[in-house]
Amino acid sequence: MIYNKEIETLPLKELRELQNKRLATMLNRIYTKVPFYKNKFDELGINPGDIKGVQDLHLLPFTKKTDLRDNYPFGLFTCDVTKLNRIHCSSGTTGKPTVVGYTKNDLDVFDEVIARSLACAGATPEMRLHNAYGYGLFTGGLGMHSGATKLGMTVIPVSGGMTDRQLQLLEDFQSEVICCTPSYAQTIANECEKRGIDTSRFNLKYAILGAEPWTDAIRKEIEQKLNVKATNIYGLSEIIGPGVSQEDFEEQGTGSYIWEDHFFPEIVDKDTGEPLPYGEEGVLVLTTLTKEAFPVLRYWTNDICSLSYDHSIKRTHVKMSPIKGRSDDMLIIRGVNLFHTQVEDVITNIKELSPNYQLIVSKHNAMDIVEVKVEVVDNALINNEDLIKKFSKK
Repeated sequence: MIYNKEIETLPLKELRELQNKRLATMLNRIYTKVPFYKNKFDELGINPGDIKGVQDLHLLPFTKKTDLRDNYPFGLFTCDVTKLNRIHCSSGTTGKPTVVGYTKNDLDVFDEVIARSLACAGATPEMRLHNAYGYGLFTGGLGMHSGATKLGMTVIPVSGGMTDRQLQLLEDFQSEVICCTPSYAQTIANECEKRGIDTSRFNLKYAILGAEPWTDAIRKEIEQKLNVKATNIYGLSEIIGPGVSQEDFEEQGTGSYIWEDHFFPEIVDKDTGEPLPYGEEGVLVLTTLTKEAFPVLRYWTNDICSLSYDHSIKRTHVKMSPIKGRSDDMLIIRGVNLFHTQVEDVITNIKELSPNYQLIVSKHNAMDIVEVKVEVVDNALINNEDLIKKFSKK
């Protein structure tokens, strides 16, 4: 199902024209209403009128998370707080939280991109959504709830945790769709296995998973144990929340569609910030084109991926590859780039090992060494030499 066929299949030339028009409005808005951006433009000697379209975005500065914290709480907003309909923020576990706000129009956009994403994942209006994302300051729970309502779904707002209740409601309410983090989907699946619950008693068909990196091995495990088609939803609170991009349930493994009419993506070199061509891997940078209260220019996500139109089949919008890792999480071990997701790929293919692990980096004679500590599942022996050799070889 395509939720908004006119926009999602818009010819690329027309899509660029729409993006350029929306970008011009957005640049004028932040230049006249946000001193932070005006100062940045003036330092570079650039006027919003100098930017003729998305092809000129590379001339403009990046926005980074430190900028959001430096302007805490409302310094990057373009309107008075009294004009906001909702405020969310991050947990703030590493310093000040990042604060995001929404006008009524912003919430309409949020609902639109979530509705598109749900439809892209296989959901239809008559289905029930078991929403196990956390409600509250986190954008996931309320964002998915409101967008599902727009699509016409029945929402069960169960939120996260209390796995006993999750299992009971999945069986009693017979929801066709579940949304949560990949790790919590694993928790539900493993609890079913542990308790001998036959998941065919559920009515689940689709799982929409996001808010953390995951691998194809994890996808296969969840799909097998919960009898679902699992797809990835991607987003950031700083951009809007979940719904920046979505994987199509019939095009698994080929990337996720970015809703380009609202969010313009770039890939840049993680060291130089220079733009990279389609197909090359680098840091994902996003510019909001339609946000009113909290528009963001060239936001440095830290997420490593690539962009391509090669696999855009049902829709004309660009696809982003699965997130390989974060630029600040990448380890360079003896000249080799290493992401924790690569280790996770190995772990999830060994049934005796749990998904809980640590990477510990140390030096031996000036050489970096990575030690992997991983928990075993119940009934596996930690002194099992065959298991240790198998894991080490992998």
